[in-house]
Amino acid sequence: MPPDTAPALYRRDGNAVSSLAAHWRKPLAHYGVASLTIFVLTIGEWLTMFDQWWNISTYNHILFVPLIIGWLIYTRRKLLSAIIPSAWWPGLIPLAVSLMLWLLGSIGGLNSASQLGAVMALQASALAILGPRFTLACAFPIAYALFLVPFGDELVPTLQMITADMVIALTHWSGIPAVIDGVFIDTPVGLFEVAEACSGVKFLIAMLALGSLVAYTCFRSWKRRAIFMIAAIALPIGANGVRAWGTIYIAQFQGIEFAEGFDHIFYGWVFFALLVGFLLAVAWRWFDRDPDDLGADLMVEDLPRNLQTWVTLRGGYRVVTAISVAMAVLFGIWNVTAMQVQAAVPQQIALPTVSGWTRIPYDPATPWQPTATGAEHRLTGRYRNDDGHEVDVFVGYFAGSDTDASAYGEGALDKGSDWRWLQPGAPVTNAVSDYLLIYGQHRRLVQTSYRTGGTLTGSALALKFANMRDRLLLQAEPTVMLILSSEMQGLGAAERAIADFRQTIGDEGEWLDRIAHRR
Repeated sequence: MPPDTAPALYRRDGNAVSSLAAHWRKPLAHYGVASLTIFVLTIGEWLTMFDQWWNISTYNHILFVPLIIGWLIYTRRKLLSAIIPSAWWPGLIPLAVSLMLWLLGSIGGLNSASQLGAVMALQASALAILGPRFTLACAFPIAYALFLVPFGDELVPTLQMITADMVIALTHWSGIPAVIDGVFIDTPVGLFEVAEACSGVKFLIAMLALGSLVAYTCFRSWKRRAIFMIAAIALPIGANGVRAWGTIYIAQFQGIEFAEGFDHIFYGWVFFALLVGFLLAVAWRWFDRDPDDLGADLMVEDLPRNLQTWVTLRGGYRVVTAISVAMAVLFGIWNVTAMQVQAAVPQQIALPTVSGWTRIPYDPATPWQPTATGAEHRLTGRYRNDDGHEVDVFVGYFAGSDTDASAYGEGALDKGSDWRWLQPGAPVTNAVSDYLLIYGQHRRLVQTSYRTGGTLTGSALALKFANMRDRLLLQAEPTVMLILSSEMQGLGAAERAIADFRQTIGDEGEWLDRIAHRR
């Protein structure tokens, strides 16, 4: 099937673009209406994303992504001049899916989903209004827009542990005596922490975006692209371990203050620039594509014949645009309605008596208080049994649809305190277990659970899915955060104390319902 052809997309006067070809004006005008409607609908997500791009160093590189997308499309200007855009009604299906993803993320408090839905909705509207010929020809730049979504925070704990393991191995290899405890490494000159900022997530996320661009523009072979991307992922992870070890190594001979200063000056983006230079220098000899010779990603005639038939399923610009706008408005109304759903709030909640356990004053050796922003009720108490085991209980009761018990910064670890995450604890049914450390010596085991409706889980993601389900159906269900904790005063004592307490209270879901007077 030969591609549609048309007069030149641009009329040129020397090297200057003077005007846009007539056959593109109407489609772009309709796309402008639809995309503007979607942008206004999802403005909250775009403002949040821009704030992250501008103020969080992990995502500063995303500021260049719109420019890269514009450049990639501009390189196709001659190719696009041979294409007549046409509205394509099957494109309304991915648009509806994208808007649903945005809705679910918005009402469930899952920013990654709502932001991804906002970006995908603009991509899908281009498919629906400008058609599959344009979308196939610009497949990579359109797909590259996914890098507008900030992501990577969920990788931090795993990267912290990987970095800590590499650092202790390198430290021992270099002859420095050291002891590792979770993400803390004790050396002769002091205690070092592989903190969130040292996890290397900044380098990894930036390298993924850059590596994808280089793999596309500089390679034709998919095998070479795959090898390059593997290297682009492995290099920043390994190099970050070397970076963290270097700081410890320098501190042994020059002092901690000198090592910290060197880390701030040399490492960071300077270190990242050296990594990029090294990777490109090694891969240079295998580049088999001229970055200035970027043609179509895929033409319609390259598709299997049965798929080419789908391209002919055209629709009128006005109809497709009107449906796109109507869907955006409908999902917007649905979002506003769902966010207004509120669960009934009891006048008060109270910790119940537990057989074999006695309530005693809450008097921790080191101050510790979980974070529960937006909770209507908070309870903190301490129980002790006849064996002398002590368990601290924290309950946060959330009823509002504009609060999120599992949001970043909520829960057992108060980001503004001196407490630090040490390492994950042993798996526990319907709870997530972590060890916390303060001042390098006081430890605490915390196990966090969430209860909403009939769901009891330790997974923040499972909680968000449950919240999505309830709010999508306009049901009002409160969320209860339960944190069972114990100060670690002996080997295995905290684990046994919490396990005994869980066994005594029995069904935790029913126990939490009694606290909230729901049974």
